[in-house]
Amino acid sequence: MSSKTQENYLKALYYLHSKSVDIAVSDVAGVLDVSTPTVNDMVKKLHKAGLLTYEKYKPIKLTDEGLRSAALVVRRHRLAEIFLSQIMGFGWEEVHDIAEEMEHIKSTALFDRMDDLLGYPTADPHGSPIPDKDGNIRVVSFITLSEASIGSTVILRGLKDSNKELLLFLNRKQIQLGTKLVIVDIEEYDRSMYLNYTAGGKQHLSGQVCANLLVEVV
Repeated sequence: MSSKTQENYLKALYYLHSKSVDIAVSDVAGVLDVSTPTVNDMVKKLHKAGLLTYEKYKPIKLTDEGLRSAALVVRRHRLAEIFLSQIMGFGWEEVHDIAEEMEHIKSTALFDRMDDLLGYPTADPHGSPIPDKDGNIRVVSFITLSEASIGSTVILRGLKDSNKELLLFLNRKQIQLGTKLVIVDIEEYDRSMYLNYTAGGKQHLSGQVCANLLVEVV
């Protein structure tokens, strides 16, 4: 078992854990796009390593040690993303794949220095919280744009799903973290919205997009 493979599994389990779902082998297989038997083999190894608990037909649960180990992988990934964005000038749609490689670098000193250089950021370029050196994470509660009401003014703070296609779409609409949006009208049928904002003027966003934008009501 390679350390990189183990870390990828832990990160997938952390993602599912953050969604507050009962984690099944099939869930992990879906996130990692691998077969169920492959996941079964790895889960058993992680169970033996004390990183999770697993019984047949019962949800997989990360142990305290497993949760901390997973959080530290996520920390390295998200610090790498914001370093690539803020210091190296990569777009928020470009940083994920590079950070996927950087997250497996084992140098604690490198990421601590990166953290210091960035001024101890609490969120990555997509608004996802960055765990601290002990694996603790700051809990922040935002609503989706689709939950906001007509006439509300909101600020974009994060994304539920930061896939590249969505990020490129938001680039074209000139919407980024910190953009202030005013909700002009809502289509009741599909919860699509008409919005006003400084860079884009009046724009229409689909219900699917609105459901993926995490906002703070001003």
